[in-house]
Amino acid sequence: MQTAKMASTTDVQNNFGKYLQYAIDHGQVVITRNGKRVARIVSETESVQYLTDSLRGILKEQYSDEDVEAARVEKYTL
Repeated sequence: MQTAKMASTTDVQNNFGKYLQYAIDHGQVVITRNGKRVARIVSETESVQYLTDSLRGILKEQYSDEDVEAARVEKYTL
């Protein structure tokens, strides 16, 4: 993930095209309201990468499909 640019809601509203292009080129823009993070504009590439990594669990070792399934069953079984 690249560095996120911070921008206020008003600035994004007035310059949406600029921030959209930044997200496309650099990954994401974090939108703030009253100094608090409230939303993000995320590029398609970065969002797909994030989803793929989270589904894989960003595995550091090689795991078989059976190991992954067993871990998932254990986590979600009551």
